[in-house]
Amino acid sequence: MNWRLRILLLMCCDAILINLAIIIPYIIRFDGTLTTQQLHNLYILALIATPVMLGIFYLAKIYHRVWAYASTSELLTILASVTIGSVIITAFTYMVSSYIPRSIIILSWAFSIIFIGGSRFAWRLFVENKNNVYKSSNKENGNRSILIYGAGDAGALVAKEYRNHYNGNQPVVGYVDDNPAKLNLTIHGFPVLGSRKDIPNILEKYSVDEIIIAMPSIPGTEISEIINQCKNLVPEIKILPGLYQLLDGNVTLNHIRPVQIEDLLGREPVNVNLGEISSYIKDKVVLVTGAGGSIGSELCRQIAHVQPQKLILLGHGENSIHKIWLELTDKFPYVPLEIIIADVRDRFKLDLVFSKYQPQVVFHAAAHKHVPLMEMHSDEAIKTNIFGTKNVAERAERANCETFVLISTDKAVNPSSVMGATKRMAELIIQNMFKNSKTKFAAVRFGNVLGSNGSVVPIFKEQIAQGGPVTVTHPEMKRYFMTIPEAVQLVIQAGAMAKGGEIFVLDMGKPVKIVDLATNLIKLSGFEPEKDIEIKFTGARPGEKLFEELLTAEEGSTSTKHSRIFVAKPLEVDTAALTEEVLKFSKREITDNNKIFMSLARIIPDFISYQKAN
Repeated sequence: MNWRLRILLLMCCDAILINLAIIIPYIIRFDGTLTTQQLHNLYILALIATPVMLGIFYLAKIYHRVWAYASTSELLTILASVTIGSVIITAFTYMVSSYIPRSIIILSWAFSIIFIGGSRFAWRLFVENKNNVYKSSNKENGNRSILIYGAGDAGALVAKEYRNHYNGNQPVVGYVDDNPAKLNLTIHGFPVLGSRKDIPNILEKYSVDEIIIAMPSIPGTEISEIINQCKNLVPEIKILPGLYQLLDGNVTLNHIRPVQIEDLLGREPVNVNLGEISSYIKDKVVLVTGAGGSIGSELCRQIAHVQPQKLILLGHGENSIHKIWLELTDKFPYVPLEIIIADVRDRFKLDLVFSKYQPQVVFHAAAHKHVPLMEMHSDEAIKTNIFGTKNVAERAERANCETFVLISTDKAVNPSSVMGATKRMAELIIQNMFKNSKTKFAAVRFGNVLGSNGSVVPIFKEQIAQGGPVTVTHPEMKRYFMTIPEAVQLVIQAGAMAKGGEIFVLDMGKPVKIVDLATNLIKLSGFEPEKDIEIKFTGARPGEKLFEELLTAEEGSTSTKHSRIFVAKPLEVDTAALTEEVLKFSKREITDNNKIFMSLARIIPDFISYQKAN
């Protein structure tokens, strides 16, 4: 319906209701018998009240609201509007007419609220129930039995949303909550059926098809325990994301998602200091290298939120850079973007970029990261991970960049691979540069990132989709894991804390066995390990360790004001030896793999290559 016509019809209906709210009090007050003078007063009152009330309703935007979703705020608006209108009408009436009993004014005020408010809420009830016939015919939805884990605010919101969505044919059977004070209570018409220990009996009694975990504020370890308890008892488990993902405070069915592998890792929510982040990024020119990669693209998304003066996306792969550019242009149209297709090994191109844009903050995420491939092509790892870092860092220093953050890895600790050794060299280079620089150089070291390009989870999902087998290198292989968003949040936070020369280490929680990760992912995909999908062990690959570390024994760590970020104690390095070996690499004096391993080992004594050992 045209909105002008809609407003006109609503005003006509309200005009009738306003007049009824005046006529009925007169009939009640005078027992249905009105004198000529009383009829005259009624006529005057109606003549004044109708336009005044309609005008106030219009100014209060009562006609611009969607009354199908009316709530307490809409009722308060009606109450305030009718009250203000009644005061104005009373004043006008006493100026142009004879005495009107106070009872008429009070009753008219009350009936106006009842009629105007009641009409809106009657419409809401009509809209909520008009699809009952359709919903009843939807047997699939109507027959689903859902149990909500958590009878707090979030659980109550989920139950309310289901009740509204299914219009009386809601599939919710009730709640489970570990607070004994809530047992046998009813919230939004649904009972609290028991606690965690009662889940098996509840699932059997009510034939529950799905559990929704609605406790966004509890620790990740407890979420993991609940999922592990329920995953073999019910066909489907869903979860409401953490509070940091529900910033608007509203819960809809769209927020509820299937349990994902990261929910089983027991990760705690990451809390960042937005004030600190804003202070060093907002209104600054920020450059991200490797901007098309998993970490680089997420860095760009989160930096864009802080509204930099300009965000420069530098990457070697045109397709990946084009993809993140389109995304950022759509989501952050107010952030000025610059796209640079360049290789961090190209010093001439980097000179042009830094000279033109003068970035104040640099996040260096460009790197070769695949361990087995870099074992086979160690010279490429040298070019990108060492000289790429050196090139970008030197130009950042010349451009008087304020902060330079290197994205490093746990594989740089006691490295057993060329990839890890070259990333450790990159750390040493920026630590050495800080000694004589005004630029705050820092590195952030963390472990595996779930869902990143080439990481284990996407590979496992692809193998499961193909019917298996799921390949795991070794039954004792363990790794630290983080999600991409939380790793990047901590990287940006670490950049705000940098004073120069630090290696920040992110708290990754407990390491996870890769075979357990594979098993859980198979179960979450609806299959049974070894019965439906085989797990096959293939043996450790060149350069791989069974267990990665975040710190060397010599480094140790000190805490920071952020509970999830630590600082590795800096180690002294032979600057002359570092410069000599880097110079040899730059002159291409060392190209043979074994000689490269030996050269890296001269700077990093703990470096033990798989090839060298064999």
